[in-house]
Amino acid sequence: MKNKEWEKILASDYSARGRRKKTFVTDSNVPLAENYDGNDLKESGFDPARDLNLPGQYPYTRGIYPSMYRSDYWIMGQYSGFGNPEATNERFKYLLSKGQTALALALDLPTQVGVESDQEIADGEVGKAGVSINSLKDLEAIFDGIRLDRTKQIFTTANAIGPIMQAMFIALGEKQGLDPKSYSVVLQNDILKEYVARGTYIFPPSPSLKFALDAVEYCTNHQLKFKPIVVCGSHMRQGGATAVQEIAFTLANAQAYIDEAVSRGLSIDDFAPSIECQLSVPMYLFEEIGKYRAFRRMWARMLKRRYNAKNPESMKCFIRVYTTGYTMTAQQPLNNIVRVTIEALAAILGGAQSLSCSAMDEVLSLPSQEAAHVALMTQHILANETGIADVADPLGGSYYIESLTNTIEEKALEVMADIEKMGGAQKAIDAGHYQMLIRKSASEYQQQIEAGERIIVGLNKFRDEDANINVDSFKIDEELQKKVIADLHHLKEERDDVRVKLSLNKLDQVVRSGDNTIPALLECVRSYATIGEMCRIIGNHWGYHEGGGFRL
Repeated sequence: MKNKEWEKILASDYSARGRRKKTFVTDSNVPLAENYDGNDLKESGFDPARDLNLPGQYPYTRGIYPSMYRSDYWIMGQYSGFGNPEATNERFKYLLSKGQTALALALDLPTQVGVESDQEIADGEVGKAGVSINSLKDLEAIFDGIRLDRTKQIFTTANAIGPIMQAMFIALGEKQGLDPKSYSVVLQNDILKEYVARGTYIFPPSPSLKFALDAVEYCTNHQLKFKPIVVCGSHMRQGGATAVQEIAFTLANAQAYIDEAVSRGLSIDDFAPSIECQLSVPMYLFEEIGKYRAFRRMWARMLKRRYNAKNPESMKCFIRVYTTGYTMTAQQPLNNIVRVTIEALAAILGGAQSLSCSAMDEVLSLPSQEAAHVALMTQHILANETGIADVADPLGGSYYIESLTNTIEEKALEVMADIEKMGGAQKAIDAGHYQMLIRKSASEYQQQIEAGERIIVGLNKFRDEDANINVDSFKIDEELQKKVIADLHHLKEERDDVRVKLSLNKLDQVVRSGDNTIPALLECVRSYATIGEMCRIIGNHWGYHEGGGFRL
């Protein structure tokens, strides 16, 4: 209960000075009080020992490491990849020379959906949204002069082809003379969200879920340092989900993957530490900070209570963060540098382990080298010049932050309960439940912009029609597609066709039997079979998912 005398003073202040808005809510429509104090936490049943504890202690609300960024900064990545392998290799080497500590490999759409670069459907998309990869030969070129064990981490967006990409990185390590246990590759490999937000699926949901878990099972049984799955809420958030929906959907999807792994006989504490999660970070600063804190707590409690995990590493969620594309504007694009900085600040104050910042010109094209450099330097400035990394969970104990954290958790649990009633994530997705909620949230967001209720600087307010700020958009050389196709044809001419045929026949047998596909995929990759050839073999048994989007 607020002090009654203060309430009178507040009413008088409003009467004299007015209000900017009738109501104040977060992006997730959480109502906000004028201020917060200890009574707000007391009324919610908040228990610091139970709900907070110390950094590095269960339930990890305050961070998964006791020292957090005092030991080392978060992993600084930059989502990169375009054109052909040689162009991407050049960009990677440039970013590493500027202090980037991890590599995030962007794949073009044909690669992501198992289409070869010379297929008619791929025309115009080769190398456009990422680098074109047809076979192991291309991956060798991308990492020419870059040892897999010399970067903190390598991340790739492979989802429908996640297990194939896992096999390719194992084979690439062999080419570099490395033990597969000596380096870390992070596979997104989160196929469930593809049916909701991105659309780069190939096969139907049920066999695709099985396929994704082949990678998890193989890594677990062979004790690799690979991270075989990153459960993503960020893409659904980019599609219009709220912060509450983002973490609820992510946790529900994680349950589907974990349940499948447990059904294979894997021990929760053997594989759970290898699961990572990826969340977005739009502009509502304090809600985003509270979201990360709530998510860590929910993850820890879910692993402990639902799955009876004993290993603390299973209960610590490694959170990857990408700043948000939909908050950026084509109008006054230099303003995007400020937006990205604020979003990055929220991720760091929220305790993220890995961060990639969008470049200011991504709303216009693939990032230019200059824009990518500014995005990376944004992280270095935040790390080295602000002091925000010197204290773990610096906002912990704030009445406002703790109240937001609690409310976000409560609302996310309600969303998860509805999904559970529907039979879990896959059934909820099949029924269009996620999609319906996201469409509704996205529609409300857009309506607020159009009505002027949500101000976007330079878009619906503070517009400058006379501004003439030129940003040189990055353009893909049209000749690169021809080179990619020529390289693919050359590969098929020089490889051992007998070995390719034998490896593909073996894959055909394994898919038919239902066994783990990774060993057979490894043989295919080593023989320089293409991703498209492997996908066609698999598709002959599983069929293809019909649902729009980029299709075979």
